[in-house]
Amino acid sequence: MPFGAHETVEVHEILNEKMNVITHFSLYAEHAQSPQVRDLIQQQIQIMVQQYDQLVAYTHDYSAANRSTGFSSGTYAMGGISPEQINYGLRQPSPAAPQIQGRLSDGQILNAVLCCHKNSAKNSMHASLECADPNVRQMLLNGAIVANQHAYDTFLLMNQLGQYQVPTMQDHTAKTFLHAFQPMQATAPAPYI
Repeated sequence: MPFGAHETVEVHEILNEKMNVITHFSLYAEHAQSPQVRDLIQQQIQIMVQQYDQLVAYTHDYSAANRSTGFSSGTYAMGGISPEQINYGLRQPSPAAPQIQGRLSDGQILNAVLCCHKNSAKNSMHASLECADPNVRQMLLNGAIVANQHAYDTFLLMNQLGQYQVPTMQDHTAKTFLHAFQPMQATAPAPYI
């Protein structure tokens, strides 16, 4: 079974990205001062290694797509988080500027981890859209979903620590803005018969 040119290039890029992210996350885990930050990164590394290994194995042996890795979109949930658990609003955000010297702080590490996951989700989704092989397409799609979920886990920890504050607008303004959209049944013209 040959790979198409598009999917070959896309898979090559995704494997390079995964290899880079795993390497960087390992470095971040070593530098993290908080056990909570270190544990989060180490758990994410394990899943990323499984995804990387599955995709590499498939490029070598097409039967690798049938191996279970435990990270399909149906087995990884958002952890039962409810909107009430998110801290909304700004509470005196700390000033921020690039730092080019010294040790990375846990906040900088979490910011880097979050950026990596967001980009990985976008890149994996984009790559999946370019694949003809249904197994490669599904592995890349699963990678996008898992990266999305890892980004959310990272956001939740940052939000809990006050490092990722969620700006808000007045409830009335938000509702006025969003309630302009109406269900189709209420606004659709009668069908022509």
